[in-house]
Amino acid sequence: MDAKKFTWVFFAFTAYAILSSCAPAKTSSSVFPDNKGTSMNCSKQASENRFIVQWEDGRFTVESEQSADSFRKGFVEKNLAQIKHVDRDVRIQADTDTPVQTHASDGLNWGPNLIQASALWKQGIDGSGIVVGVIDGMVDVTHQQLRSNIYINKGEIPQNGIDDDGNGYIDDSMGIQVNKEPNDPSKNRHGSHVSGIIAADSAFGPVQGVAPKAKILPAQFIANDGGGSIGDAIIGMKYAASRGAKILNLSWGGDPCVEIPNLKDVIQQMSDQGIIIVSASGNGDQFGVGINVDVFPTYPSAYNILNQINVAATTFDDYMIGFSNYGSRTVHVGAPGVSIYSTTPGNKVESMSGTSMAAPMTSGAAALIWSGVPQATANQVKQALIKSVDIVPNRQIEVLSRGRINVLKAYTELKKIVGP
Repeated sequence: MDAKKFTWVFFAFTAYAILSSCAPAKTSSSVFPDNKGTSMNCSKQASENRFIVQWEDGRFTVESEQSADSFRKGFVEKNLAQIKHVDRDVRIQADTDTPVQTHASDGLNWGPNLIQASALWKQGIDGSGIVVGVIDGMVDVTHQQLRSNIYINKGEIPQNGIDDDGNGYIDDSMGIQVNKEPNDPSKNRHGSHVSGIIAADSAFGPVQGVAPKAKILPAQFIANDGGGSIGDAIIGMKYAASRGAKILNLSWGGDPCVEIPNLKDVIQQMSDQGIIIVSASGNGDQFGVGINVDVFPTYPSAYNILNQINVAATTFDDYMIGFSNYGSRTVHVGAPGVSIYSTTPGNKVESMSGTSMAAPMTSGAAALIWSGVPQATANQVKQALIKSVDIVPNRQIEVLSRGRINVLKAYTELKKIVGP
């Protein structure tokens, strides 16, 4: 080795050694800072005995212990080398449906019709080949308008109490339920409604999802009271990704108390895997008045990660509804979210309103155009939806795109972006 090359190698090795020696050593306090938040409300949302563990290999688990101190001294210190980060689990609430006057004259399928989904259906573009993970409440997999579009795990034998395919989940032939509470279908309606907006099959009932041949993969973490934990949501997201979901719908969120590193990290993981994450911008403050989430963020919608699409709710005449959160930087598009008819348990069809409805309208739109251009990337699909919105004069809405999604225009835009 000549003198110059030897000098360079020696310098590089020395610099690496110095930097490595300066890096702080991992401790139980550094991986588990135990920040419960500064407000009384945040302290109430943070769990006393459930902890979200992110492992160095990318896995997430939810662990239980009597207290944070005993968890740190026992579990964390014992597994310190393998642990990347720990958060207390946090309680969140689904974006509950907001009562709004129904406009029956606009029809049961006014949302899909307004965004011109039928123009793509007529071309044979219907969402085929796209799996959408619904990270939400119970999905009634027996509903006559949903059952044909539930994504079946063919490696699992239903209800035999065995993990037939060895993926760590018993009897996950039609998705998973992460929370343990028995479902009350009269209360746990949110997940079924979200699923129908995405992919209800009109061959068996009066409503039609935006992408009527897309597959729904249920990953339930929301209980009968409309609440759930971030830890369970993370498990649901990881499960849906492992089963091949290309889109994840998150019609839920919370205030800054929910802004924990592990939630952001798992959404970043999903984005890095080429998955689209569609999140509801939120249904306003305690008075039902929309807030600017650029200034007063809610999560996960405010993360604004590369392949994340954050959605506000718009009306049948293309105004933003008053309860919808907004933001010209962190909310990307508007979508119909008022008086949306969709599936609910027991073969019912009901109307709900909220950004919870606008998000799956956008998930369905993404599934629809992606099925027409399957070689597109997640970010190309996102950009096509943003660039092709309908902007009505004097009704520009305060989101990044200034408009409401239009799938026909988005499909044309996506073909242009991807090229021949």
